[in-house]
Amino acid sequence: MSKIRYHFNPKSLKIEKVRVTFRQKFIRFMSVIATALVFSSVVLLLAYNFLDSPKERMLKRELEQYELQYKILNDRLTKVQAVVADIQDRDDNIYRVIFESEPIPSSVRKAGFGGADRYEKLEGYKNSDIIKGTTQKLDMITSQLYVQSKSYDEVFELAKRKEEMMAAIPAIQPVSNKDLRRIGSYFGYRTDPFYKVTKMHDGIDFTAPVGTEIYATGNGKIAEIERSRGGYGNCIVIDHGFGYKTLYAHLSKIDVKQGQKVVRGQVIGRVGNTGKSTAPHLHYEVHKGKSAIDPINFFFNDLTPEEYELMIELSQRPSQTLD
Repeated sequence: MSKIRYHFNPKSLKIEKVRVTFRQKFIRFMSVIATALVFSSVVLLLAYNFLDSPKERMLKRELEQYELQYKILNDRLTKVQAVVADIQDRDDNIYRVIFESEPIPSSVRKAGFGGADRYEKLEGYKNSDIIKGTTQKLDMITSQLYVQSKSYDEVFELAKRKEEMMAAIPAIQPVSNKDLRRIGSYFGYRTDPFYKVTKMHDGIDFTAPVGTEIYATGNGKIAEIERSRGGYGNCIVIDHGFGYKTLYAHLSKIDVKQGQKVVRGQVIGRVGNTGKSTAPHLHYEVHKGKSAIDPINFFFNDLTPEEYELMIELSQRPSQTLD
């Protein structure tokens, strides 16, 4: 039951019952509603900022678990990268060395990785750094494993051709020991007999009588024949494949034709004194790719370990070339 309220009317000097109008009731009602709304808003604001709902707490736990798993995955990918690096090192320094193949350049191993906006969609989040870093590692490993797979395909093909390669690589002296008087000059910087200055000598000079047989040091194909009065004089170049070529210079006679296939130990010409030469000898070079390399490393079929050590010792001594 509503309270009846009274008030003193100074005009009539009487105590009268208070009459509440509809307008006053409406204003009071709206005041109560407004107060309730303000109070509710404050409560909701405080609850939204400082209290988590059950669903929010569940989502936070889920995000924390995702972050933890990303960190674990990131650590595991780091370990995988170390394993991949070890595989690449073995490939370059063991397998490809065995089969006389050039290492794969670092630029090729890392080709196809990167890009300015490749990870743009991963930016702008709380955990963007770890998500982006993990994705980058995974992309890098995927790219490196693809290159490594192709490398192993190449090594496998080289392994299948190993017998052919071993027959092709220069492995004997081009002049037999029974005919050899001495080795006049070795690979390296030597004194030029004509100009008396120190120059790079790209081969080895085998001193032997004119007409001494010269042998192909590995299987291959006659790539070039040159007859000249200067320079190397009468000269033969054999392409052995697998990046190897050998050159035989100052010949008195050539016993092969251009394009002809030859085998190791086959007579291809005779020692002479043609071209820029001071005495009868064979100038012999071995090339790998575009570079001349020391032929002394390719006599393993002819020499005992003791003879090889002696030859290495002699090759270090200063001398004058014969051409």
